Parts: sequence; C-alpha cells; structure tokens
Amino acid sequence: MKSSREIPSVDAMKSELDRIRYRKRYATVIKHTVYALVAVAAAAVLVATLWLPVLRIQGGSMNPTLFDKDIVVSAKSGDCARGDVIAFYYNNKILVKRVIALPGDWIDIDGDGFVYVNNVRLDEPYVSERALGDCDIELPYQIPAAKYFVMGDHRSTSVDSRNTALGCVSEEQIVGRILFRVWPTKSIGSID
Repeated sequence: MKSSREIPSVDAMKSELDRIRYRKRYATVIKHTVYALVAVAAAAVLVATLWLPVLRIQGGSMNPTLFDKDIVVSAKSGDCARGDVIAFYYNNKILVKRVIALPGDWIDIDGDGFVYVNNVRLDEPYVSERALGDCDIELPYQIPAAKYFVMGDHRSTSVDSRNTALGCVSEEQIVGRILFRVWPTKSIGSID
C-alpha cells in the first residue's frame, strides 16, 4: 500500500519560511536587547560606585533639609566648602551632615545655639531650631588640619562633630557632596 502525501503549495511553503525567519529575527532581537540592558546596568553600577553614589537617608538629624527615607545622589569630589552637605563613613555606616568649619578654622557655639566660625556668626537659614545639642568638646575649638567640622541641621538631636564620639571628619572618610534629592518625587531637586 502506498501512502498518499500532499505536497504543500508554494504559498504554504512561503508562509512557513516567513514564520521561521521571523522567529530567528525575534530571538536575535531579544538576545541583543538583553545584552544592551546588561551593559547599561553594568555602566550604571560603575558610575554609581565610582562617581555618583546613591544614598538613602536614615534618621532625622538633617531635618528640615533631608528627611528619613529620602534618596539622594552624591558626587565624589576632593573639595568641600562651608555649607556643603556631605556623606562620610563612620563605623561602617554612611552619615550625612553639613560642613560648618574647614581645617584650621576656630568654631564656637553660644548657649542659644548660634554658631561662630573665626568669630563671625554664621547665617544658617537651613536650621529651624537652634540648640547646643550633645556638645562635649571645649569651645572655642580649632579644627585640625585635613579635617572638617560637621553638624546636622536638626541641632537638638544630631550627634556630630560637637561630640568627641564622632569628632571631626577626615578627608579620607568623605564619600562625596550631596547634590540632589531624587526621592520622594514631590521633593526632587538640588540640596542647599
């Protein structure tokens, strides 16, 4: 007995060939898309690690400038100026505070919480509540070479350079200067 097989038409063969080619193109596009996404992710991780670390704020020591759970981007740079908000390493944690005095400056804080650098009272519009806080250093105090005196903006609760437990921050500890907030979206913008 002879079995009868149908020979497909030219249109059916063309349709099947188009389907096979489409599947190959689709697989190639998917493969290239995955490679591109992996390359972009690797580049983003490299940039975030080397130049623009992204940090999440924990705690309220920088209120009202930064709040708990804010996400900020910092830039690694060697220069810090008075008034900059910086991130730095302390006991395997990253803390965020404001630079108040530079190496060699003299700092003094009066009983009302007003801060004086080199006998000049600082204008601090970012502070909503002045306080001497947890201060156990002898004032006036001269900032050592290659160190920065930092304070949180929420002066009554912040543990900062006013306390010898933290002390002044050395240049090697600095992660970077906080540039802008990216979360929450209603507060996106630069940090002053």
